[in-house]
Amino acid sequence: MHYSDAVAGIKNFWEFTGFANATLGNLFMILVALFFIWLAIKFDYEPMLLIPIGMGIIIGNIPFYMGEAFNLKLGIYEPGSVLNILYSGVINGWYPPLIFLGIGAMTDFSSLISNPRLMLLGAAAQIGIFITFLGALWLGFPAPEAGAIGIIGGADGPTAIFLSSKLANGVNMMANGELVKNLIGPIAIAAYSYMALVPVIQPPIINLLTTKKERQIKMRAPRAVSRLEKQLFPIIGLLLTAFIAPSALPLLGMLFFGNLLKESTVTNRLANTASNALIDTITMLLGITVGASTQADVFLTETSIKIFVLGAFSFVIATASGVLFAKIMNWLSPKNNPINPMIGAAGVSAVPDSARVVQNLGLKNDPTNYLLMHAMAPNVSGVIGSAVAAGTLLSFLM
Repeated sequence: MHYSDAVAGIKNFWEFTGFANATLGNLFMILVALFFIWLAIKFDYEPMLLIPIGMGIIIGNIPFYMGEAFNLKLGIYEPGSVLNILYSGVINGWYPPLIFLGIGAMTDFSSLISNPRLMLLGAAAQIGIFITFLGALWLGFPAPEAGAIGIIGGADGPTAIFLSSKLANGVNMMANGELVKNLIGPIAIAAYSYMALVPVIQPPIINLLTTKKERQIKMRAPRAVSRLEKQLFPIIGLLLTAFIAPSALPLLGMLFFGNLLKESTVTNRLANTASNALIDTITMLLGITVGASTQADVFLTETSIKIFVLGAFSFVIATASGVLFAKIMNWLSPKNNPINPMIGAAGVSAVPDSARVVQNLGLKNDPTNYLLMHAMAPNVSGVIGSAVAAGTLLSFLM
């Protein structure tokens, strides 16, 4: 009797181990996670994002027993689990505005204020979002899901999560009575992956679309910006952009609020908290939960593959659009105030990685050509532009 009880206990223990419940999908996702972590450590590619996401993918793909009507409260999709509670910040879209608060508190808009025409480059780079939206429609995605996929081209992870939590959350019902799919995980992973790979993806596109002579163009030094201008910018910027796209108010409001905390000079404690402790905490929670949402049985689908392909297409189009529009602006600019077409690539909102790519390529072509401050103008404009694009899509597709 005792022997049979021991055997039954061992058998029961085995059924609850990860070894008994592992699938090839789980193992594949764990390999993907290790690749993300390797990229972050080896090449310093967005380590603040890829390491939390990588660990999240591992956590989400540790297999455990899932019987019928049996809830261990372990997995991210099991109601009542710790991960499920933390994931509500993604599902309900309140992590992204808090990240925008931190971004605003750490962003200096001086380069954009000193040369406002470069804001057009941030707008031009958003073309990739709308072209990819049309491409997703062509592939058969319903309009809400297509809109959420298109935003990947903005290279802005928080905005992609915010929009997908509204349009592709597995909850909303479409006009034909069907529920939209929950695509938050694939969209978020695709957006953050392409953000991390900015130094790999953008240089070939920039080199293909520009000549060496164009890459060597030196731009006029930006003018000094007064403290009053910096303080007025977040207020005026919020009024203008929020009236254009009020659906993006949670993102735009928090972005400009954070910037006002920084520039007012009388709320330094709040600005420091927003730009350090708060954004770091939310980034960790966002990364770990988004990673954990890539549970193999949910993530490894044909839809996810299509999203990654469309995301890459969107990012390439966004980069190319920015560069080509910068070339046009340069042709139309006076000879004494040229624009280096490379800075158009910084119109995607991967701050500050896209600007650094432009800076490095500028130095590679001319060691005396410093383009970082110039590239930051379209780069921060891209953050605003992607939020406005998200609000525009939201107002059309909700």
